Order: sequence, then C-alpha cells, then structure tokens
Amino acid sequence: MPELFSAGFLSALLVIVLIDLVLAGDNALIIGLVARNLPKNTQRKVIFWGTFGAIAVRALMAALVVYILAVPGFMLAGGIALIWIARKLLMPAEAAGDSHGGAAAATSFAGALRTIVIADAVMGIDNVLAIGGAASGSLLLIVLGLAISVPIIVWGSHLVIRLVDRFPSVILLGGAVLAWTGYTMIVREPLLQPWLTAHPAARFIIAVLVFSASLAPWWSQRLSRQMQPLVVVLPALLLWLLAFEIVDPHLERMGGLLATETGAYLVEAVRWLGWLPLAAGFLWLQEQRPHRTVRG
Repeated sequence: MPELFSAGFLSALLVIVLIDLVLAGDNALIIGLVARNLPKNTQRKVIFWGTFGAIAVRALMAALVVYILAVPGFMLAGGIALIWIARKLLMPAEAAGDSHGGAAAATSFAGALRTIVIADAVMGIDNVLAIGGAASGSLLLIVLGLAISVPIIVWGSHLVIRLVDRFPSVILLGGAVLAWTGYTMIVREPLLQPWLTAHPAARFIIAVLVFSASLAPWWSQRLSRQMQPLVVVLPALLLWLLAFEIVDPHLERMGGLLATETGAYLVEAVRWLGWLPLAAGFLWLQEQRPHRTVRG
C-alpha cells in the first residue's frame, strides 16, 4: 500500500481518476438515456438514486469480485443481459406505449432505477477490476476512486439528457457501448475460451451477431418496409453459421458424411446455402401478413 500523499499514492490516485473519467462515463451515458423521457423532477431523483445504486453496486463488487469472476457463466450471462438492455433502450416509442416520440426509455422511477442497477451490476466489473488493480490493495484508494466517480456520473448524466434532447442519435451511441461491452464479456467467458481458440472465426460472427441483435430496434424503425425483414434475417443467418461452428467438431468425430468427398461438399452446401429456403419462407410469411390483416 502506498504511503499517504506520497508520490506513489498520488500517481495511483491520478490513474484512478483517469479510469473513472473513461469508465464512469459509461454509467453516466446509461443513466442519462434511461431517464431521458421522465419528468424533470423525476429525472433528478433517478440520477441521484441511480448514481447511489451504481456506487453501492461497485463497492459490493469490489469486495466480492474474486468470487463473482469464479462463478461459471457469469461473463456470458452478463453479456447477454447487456444485449437485452441495449434492445430495451433502443426500442421504438410506440412499442413501449410512449407518447413522447423518439426511442423508448423508462417511463417510471422504479423501471428506470431497475434498468440502471442491472446495467451497472454487469458493466461495473471492468471499473472494479481497473480501480482494484491501480489501487494495489489500498482500501483508501478504492474508496477515493468510488467517491471521485460520483460527480462524474451525476454531471455526465445531466449532460447526456441535454445532448439527447438536441441530438437524438446519441441514443445509438449508448446502444453501441452496451453492445461492445456485452461482446467483450461474452468472448472473455472462461467456459468459452477453449472453443473460441479452436474456432477463431466465431469471434467475428459473435461480434456482428451481438451488434445486430442489440441495435435491431433502432435500424428497424428507420428501414423501409421492404428492408425491415433484414433485422431478423441477418442475426438468424449469423446464428446459422455459428451453429455449424459448434456442430463441426462433432461431425468430424462421428465421421459419416464428412468421411467422403461428396459428403463433405454436401455439408458445405448446407452450411452456406441451407439458410436460403428458410429466409425465403420467412420473407413470404412477412408478405402475407398484411393480406391476412386486410381480410380480417
């Protein structure tokens, strides 16, 4: 532990401040976006209690981070949770019953606070690890790091709300931040490391899949009616390719089709072309839906 106010202590504190400026900004972005459609007086309450919840969650995680990271599947589950939050954040207003226009945000204090705490519980792991590493075991530095992040989050949340009022596309930035964090958590899941090492192409497929699924509500709202099915077809195609990456080792162990040259060609044909009839059937159903509505 560095001596109080020594050069080592002050340099470690400076590193923690820089970490907070980078990582606490994510929390400010999420809090601001979640609270943006609430009345002004409720926004202030959400920012205050959201910041309090963020700091409380980080303090708890700082004490339990070693045990949390040891839970099998935690990183994978956290990444998937962030995809769900990103989709909720970018959901079109009409889908959430919001009459204010723009993308949907939380419309109640409890709903906003719940979303903020869940997002911070997942995203805070990087902040806790970074501050813990910079603090070199110093409890005082960890506490100071958490305290310094409070004004950054409060000021940043108010700034985000003002920016969204003026530039609605900032909402997309929030979704992208959540998508990227979700992707990094998924590929850092210890249970997946051996498989990802054996299948390097899977990382790219997972990245595109995560961003496609996370940002789908945003693009769906802005695409023409003819292009909207792509919001479903693209992630489905990526899942199809990812499924083959998972199944391939089992096919190789079983032999069977892959034992012959014809069989290997057949498997490759199904891999790259087998999704086309499914996509065509989905597009046909989409075309038929308006006709059934008119007849009804």
